[in-house]
Amino acid sequence: MNKDELVKLFKECGAIKFGRFVLTSGAVSDYYIDIKKASTNPFILKKIAKEMAEYTEGYDIIAGMELGAVPLIVALSLETNIPYVIIRKEKRDHGTSKQIEGDDVKNKRVLIIEDVTTSGGSVIKSINAIRNNQGKVDEVLVVVDRDSGAEKKLQNLDVNFIPLLSVSDILRN
Repeated sequence: MNKDELVKLFKECGAIKFGRFVLTSGAVSDYYIDIKKASTNPFILKKIAKEMAEYTEGYDIIAGMELGAVPLIVALSLETNIPYVIIRKEKRDHGTSKQIEGDDVKNKRVLIIEDVTTSGGSVIKSINAIRNNQGKVDEVLVVVDRDSGAEKKLQNLDVNFIPLLSVSDILRN
């Protein structure tokens, strides 16, 4: 599948919206990329997982932060048979008090998955959570990058950044 086909699927399902939106980073945008809208469609979710599967060789675990990355990591795990972990936004104060749900990531090579990146704040939290639990992170795979600084921040953390699409891919179609 090429980028244009993926963009077409996102537009057809209503995942690309225009208007005034406040992003997680606090920035205001005149468009919104709602990957949750796409990832709740089983056909599109399978297509995303197939595209992402090409980047999983050599990884022990797939990881993603709640909520947006969860369907992506589950689909990718099913596509590749690589186990996944879910990263909580905050460490729990009750039960097992975990921030990472699933297998232990200690000494394992972990591929972090994200739905959309803007400034990179959420994905940096994911990297830190995995590294704080002695997992190895050297790549982040994202469905859409908004070209707003995430890649540079990840380079500063010695993490390779791989977007399936950039916002320019979407806006030029």
